[in-house]
Order: sequence, then structure tokens, then C-alpha cells
Amino acid sequence: MWLPIPPKEIEGLPEGPRYLFWDGGEDGEQEFPGDPADCAVYVVPYMKPLPVRVRPLEHLTHVRLIQTLTAGVDDITGRLDAIVPGVALCNARGVHEASTAELALTLTLASLRGIPGFVRAQQERRWESGFHPALADKNVLIVGYGSIGAAIEDRLTPFEVARVARIAREGRTTARGPVHPFADVLSLLPDADVVIVSTPLTQATHHLVDAGFLARMKDGALLVNVARGPVVDTEALLAELNSGRISAALDVTDPEPLPSDHPLWQAPGVLISPHVGGPSSAFRPRAERLLADQLHRFVNREPLRNVILTTGAETAGAGGH
Repeated sequence: MWLPIPPKEIEGLPEGPRYLFWDGGEDGEQEFPGDPADCAVYVVPYMKPLPVRVRPLEHLTHVRLIQTLTAGVDDITGRLDAIVPGVALCNARGVHEASTAELALTLTLASLRGIPGFVRAQQERRWESGFHPALADKNVLIVGYGSIGAAIEDRLTPFEVARVARIAREGRTTARGPVHPFADVLSLLPDADVVIVSTPLTQATHHLVDAGFLARMKDGALLVNVARGPVVDTEALLAELNSGRISAALDVTDPEPLPSDHPLWQAPGVLISPHVGGPSSAFRPRAERLLADQLHRFVNREPLRNVILTTGAETAGAGGH
């Protein structure tokens, strides 16, 4: 089993398997820790460039489980042809909810209350007061109501928002109220003061936030993206930002990393963080608990957690938050 966290640092791993540490190394060229053909479980390194994460795939001829440490698995689903049939692909549901939801609220509050402007004023030693919008009494639309979307609503509750509307791939009823299908999104957008996007990246959600979507947002609304960059059509967003009609707070961009000369950096009304929704102090303990539990399940031939798909079988629903 290949783990990107030193096995001796993970409490509760099942006895029996041979654990090998591999995280790609600092330069991404770290040698494989053993024969990839002997690897039964590949835990994908976290926060490594895409070529590093997918480099072993074609060599893992006897792998049975690929476990990501991310909520989204679009990097792996985009390379299914390199993976042998019959492999369970599992995501890290339960690992990133707290941290990503926390950042979604941070970006929302910082944007509404004008924190970027205060930082600039502080750097220039200017005392610049004034009125700014509050999150209280706002209508919020969560686009992508999985475990992260639900965690975002958990954190919205104390802020006295007026109403939360929810969108997911399929409609359903929850204890907090209805979850609408994606087909309803255009009808819900005009009432939303804040639109928080936390949907996985799939073929169905690529450029979900396009020119038509953005045009339905009300004047002065805020778009917050903690999902994946390509869920938003960057050119369409730039056009709206440059018009001054809406604002945005983005933890993810397309392209990513955002080139230094990209116009999105200088667009009015945008706050950008460098894809830091997951990497926080909350990550490591939750990741280790997931791995210990998942590997116990694998060794004991019990049902695995968070199965997104099995290669060679039905692939609908692949994705993360």
C-alpha cells in the first residue's frame, strides 16, 4: 500500500499489509518506493502537481483501491483509461468539509464587509470608514449541496441570513428544507444576494456558471467559488466583473495557478485566494482517520467508504464537492 503520509505517523493502521511511503518528492521526480505492479492500494499524494499524482496510474496493474485525499476526483476520472478495470475510486468525503466551509464563509464575509479595501488602506496608512453590506438578512444560494454544501449551511445559520436555497444534481427533501435540482438554478438566481458554488467538476458542471447563469444574478450579488475553477466560465465572469454589476470571491480559478499577467488579478470587485479551501490544520487529523478506517475496511473486505465509481463500470456521478 502506497501512502503519501509516513505510515508510522498514522495511528490505527491495520496490521499485515506492507506500507510504503510515496508522495512524489519535492521535485515530483521521487522514485517509486517499490514495484507498482505489487501495489494494491494507491493513496494519491495531496497538494502535488497533476503530473505527479497521475504518474503511477498506468503502472499499477494490480491495484484494487485508489483513494484520493481530495473531495474532487476529476484529476483521476480524467485518466480512467490508464487504470485497470475493477478498481474502486474513493474520495475524501469527511476530510475537507470543515476547512472548505470555513473558507467559504471567510471569503463571503471578507468580500461583503470590504476587508480587501481595509488591508490596502492599512498598507497606505489611511483611515477609510464607511458602510458595507452585512451577511445578515441576505438570501444565499448554495450550488452543490453535498457534504461540503451542507457544512457551509451549518456555518451560515448563526449569521441571521434571510433564506438559504439549495441546488444539487438531484432534488430531494432535507430536514432544513428542499434541495432543488440543477434544472431550477436559473429560476433561483435572481433572488440570491450571495451564490456559493461547491459542486464537483463533472461534464455536467463544466462552465455551469456561464454567461447565462451570471446574467440571472441580481445586481450587486456576490459569487463565491470554492469548487473547481472550470465550473465557472472565466471570460464570462470577467465581463460581469468589469461591468461592475456583480462581485466575486474565488478560491479556485481557470486557469490554475492563475498566471501573473491574467486580467482576473486586476478585475474590479474580485477577491482571490490560491486554492486553500482544504489545506489547513484541520486536514491532517481527518485524513489520517479516513485512511485508518478505509484500510481496515479494505483488509477485512468490508464495504469501502466514499466510493465514487469502479473502473470499467458505470461512471456517472464522478466528482467531489
